[in-house]
Amino acid sequence: MRLKLPLFLLIITTIGCSSVKKTQEALNYGNYDEAINIAVKNLRNNKTKKSNQPYVLMLEEAYKKIVKRDLSRIDFLKKEGNKANLEEIFNLYNSLSNRQEFIRPLLPLPILKKKKNASFNFIDYSNEIISSKNNFTEYLYTNAKTALSNAIYKYDFRDIFEDLNYLYKLNPDYKDTKLLIEDAQYKGTDFILVTMKNKSNKIIPIRLERDLLDFKTYNLNDLWTVYHNQKQSNLNYDYQLEINLRQINISAEHVNEKQFENKKEIKDGWKYLKNADGQIKKDSLGHSIKIDIYKKVSCKINEVTQTKSTKVVGIVKYYNLKTNQLIKSFPLASEFVFENKFATINGNKKALDKKYLNLINYKYIPFPSNEEMVYNTGENLKTKIKQIIISNKFRN
Repeated sequence: MRLKLPLFLLIITTIGCSSVKKTQEALNYGNYDEAINIAVKNLRNNKTKKSNQPYVLMLEEAYKKIVKRDLSRIDFLKKEGNKANLEEIFNLYNSLSNRQEFIRPLLPLPILKKKKNASFNFIDYSNEIISSKNNFTEYLYTNAKTALSNAIYKYDFRDIFEDLNYLYKLNPDYKDTKLLIEDAQYKGTDFILVTMKNKSNKIIPIRLERDLLDFKTYNLNDLWTVYHNQKQSNLNYDYQLEINLRQINISAEHVNEKQFENKKEIKDGWKYLKNADGQIKKDSLGHSIKIDIYKKVSCKINEVTQTKSTKVVGIVKYYNLKTNQLIKSFPLASEFVFENKFATINGNKKALDKKYLNLINYKYIPFPSNEEMVYNTGENLKTKIKQIIISNKFRN
């Protein structure tokens, strides 16, 4: 234990020296906030500890230097008179105030050798913060409103939307900011009209068409994309998504039957084992020996399989309605297979395997109508349409 204690103290001392060195380096390179952060972190544990005195002195120095630098920068920005500087001025005043509140809980901080407290000249910046915030808010508002009037492209409106939201977070309910945000979002949104064409020469179920065009269930609308399946007269649509059904193939109803017979030897009781003289044999412990009796059983099976299938083939087309051009097209196909299996038997069920024991619990089911078969392709069609849309979102 005596050997370990000096090593432990050496480690603690090394860590402490390293932290002091980092603080001094930050101070020397002009990284005053970094120096302040390191010093405050160390002083929170024990601000009166003798070994922490370097942090007190460096904190005092770093604070004075960064306040001087920030105030000098603000003075320069104000003299320059460029309204684009208003954000930086506002942020600098906030930094000055926040830095004070960061240090304040530690005060007073004693300088032990001088028997006095470190000096921190704290100032109330609330008036400057309010004034610079109002100036910056008005600048943002005026710029966004002007940009909103002059913007042409959707990506411009989206940038304006971001600026207005920044303004709203900075100063909620400033003038008509909310209305401007809504206007920017509306003008930056892609409106897409979804239509369906049936060129298969077969009638598709009305509910299938309704389901495929119900884009609320696709959950595809987002901040900048809205899908409509019914044209609204007050909207100039950007794109059209056309679901074009070209073929609907429905197979005939098939019933396949297969007959065969299963045979097994099954256990059918037991009997005593006897010798040639008809006497019951005994084992080494004197117990009578029993043996199983087996018999052959059979069962005739009639396995029935009902099948019917449908396949819908089409294409999804994207049109740019501003240029009336086809942008892209994607193949679309969906298949649904109806299958029902059951079996009837004649004979001993014990001859059946498990598979056929299960099948005898099922019965004949009426075939779905052609309309039901086509409708049942719907969910798969919707999934494929959604995948196409997600993979090919267009932006103006």
